[in-house]
Amino acid sequence: MLKTRVITALVLLAVFLPITLFAPVAAFGALIGVVVVFAAWEWARLLKAGVAGSIVYAVIAAAVVALSTRLPAPRPLFQAAGVFWIIAGPYVLLRKPVLAAGAWRAFLLAAGLVVFAACWHALVAARMAGVAFVLSLLLVVWLADIGAYFAGKAFGKHKLAPSISPGKTWEGAVGGWAAVMVVSGAAIALHAFEPTLYSALAAQIGLGRALFVLTVLVAFSVIGDLFESMMKRQAGVKDSSGLLPGHGGVLDRIDALLPVLPLAMLLLG
Repeated sequence: MLKTRVITALVLLAVFLPITLFAPVAAFGALIGVVVVFAAWEWARLLKAGVAGSIVYAVIAAAVVALSTRLPAPRPLFQAAGVFWIIAGPYVLLRKPVLAAGAWRAFLLAAGLVVFAACWHALVAARMAGVAFVLSLLLVVWLADIGAYFAGKAFGKHKLAPSISPGKTWEGAVGGWAAVMVVSGAAIALHAFEPTLYSALAAQIGLGRALFVLTVLVAFSVIGDLFESMMKRQAGVKDSSGLLPGHGGVLDRIDALLPVLPLAMLLLG
């Protein structure tokens, strides 16, 4: 399993890193488009749309992303996705409705189209702001995840959401937040690799408020992670798919990014 996981990670790096660092924005957008379409397919599968239904949904998601490029600005998409994550995200985690049935399934299938289109636009907009900027945005989620893993392993005692994801702890969540605070604070103080998400926030609203905004983003990265965990638990599967051997599915890799990306672009104004 470890060997498979490492090989998959190396292949992904070989594909994503050069395109992110050196390719034109159009090529980066095309690559993210592929990611979004596969994520949409997995989203529909978790909502039990069936084999044909999931494929049709992925095609519709691709069409929605393509058509959304004609919008004068992506901000309305960011706002709609932000409302979804701010309201529906916590509600679902607290109330635990059956997501793959009735009105909830219809709602989540419709909302998913907005969520994935907003994800695509946020990443492309971030890439247009610069390589360092898009990497700094992704780093918020990566640091929160890595910090949570090691802090949870070392200090984790109090379960964060035992009925949804038994492995996550409050200590891990705090460790992830601390990792983001340390790195982003250092980047702001040292003016490292500017412009970044951190420097942009600090320039607009000041250091203290910038760190508060980053705290909010870390919290929503946890919500995104738990939201997908709940979808998988209700669907009775461990991974969103087997597309990435050793890593699960595409949604397993981007679940925490889905709320963070549109919210970050919104909070930047």
